[in-house]
Amino acid sequence: MKKVLIVEDEKNLARFIELELKHENYDVEIRNDGASGLNRALQHDFDLILLDLMLPEMDGLEVCKRLRTQKDTPIIMITAKGEIEDKVTGLDYGADDYIVKPFEIEELLARSRALIRRYTDEHAAKSNVIEIDGIKIDKNAFKVWYENETLELTKTEFDLLLLLAENKNRVLHREQILDHVWGYESEVETNVVDVYIRYLRNKLKKIDKQKLIETVRGVGYVIRQ
Repeated sequence: MKKVLIVEDEKNLARFIELELKHENYDVEIRNDGASGLNRALQHDFDLILLDLMLPEMDGLEVCKRLRTQKDTPIIMITAKGEIEDKVTGLDYGADDYIVKPFEIEELLARSRALIRRYTDEHAAKSNVIEIDGIKIDKNAFKVWYENETLELTKTEFDLLLLLAENKNRVLHREQILDHVWGYESEVETNVVDVYIRYLRNKLKKIDKQKLIETVRGVGYVIRQ
């Protein structure tokens, strides 16, 4: 269930939006001032924040500005101010969308769905990328890069690096690596792991990361971070 935080000092409006969102199967919380809204947004992971501009204690722009230093939660700014300058200011402070009072609830719901969908898709894409010591590994695209340089790896080299990165700080035995990268039915000898580690280190040398993979003598290999 997606979670939405409403930060709105007009209690009747906040309650109305809450009921409509709950009807759409959202989990909803309400805060009626900027300070408590910011605190709650920082304490908890929400899928969307509906943030009024004119709030007691701390206005919506300040809430948005402070929240953006720590989180990228989607924000729809709700306000009675419809001037283009006000919209631009809200977006510049980190809001993702802007809706002016009075509004049709169907429009707010549609904008909420679209923003949550976009945010979810972006985070799903990010979750496919592992970063270790500045090296980024895209599991879906089979791509490895560091800063602006792409490392050209074979499928086996990629699988080996990915396995070690996903198990960082954990020493993997040669037999474990062999099973995961070459398969349980493989008749390859365990020394092939050492050979491919050497291949991988040679390619990592191009970006001065040849020491990324540590040898644990008599056991196997590990990436520590």
